[in-house]
Amino acid sequence: MSSEYGMVLTTVTPGDEQVIIDNLLTQQLAGCIQVLAIDSHYVWQDEICNDKESLLIIKTRLALYDKVEAAILQQHNYDVPQIVMVPFVDGLNPYLVWLDAQTQGAE
Repeated sequence: MSSEYGMVLTTVTPGDEQVIIDNLLTQQLAGCIQVLAIDSHYVWQDEICNDKESLLIIKTRLALYDKVEAAILQQHNYDVPQIVMVPFVDGLNPYLVWLDAQTQGAE
């Protein structure tokens, strides 16, 4: 059962989290979304950058990834946002059952 679920990770400008969170939860594309303040270091357009960002950890079904990605892209303000899926290797069955109940059935 755990191989059906995972986390989508995306980073956003602090303060821009809630619109993405509300959209994903309202559409039942995520069961839970956690937000962490992070300090990102990266190269963009040949320049070393350092920015304060918020990391969204979005718990969902693997089958919903395309919908989650599309919903994030609709609201995201980055040119090339980080949007990646990390599958669950294993998980507590009652949590996975709850996650299943909170998200859309796979189509």
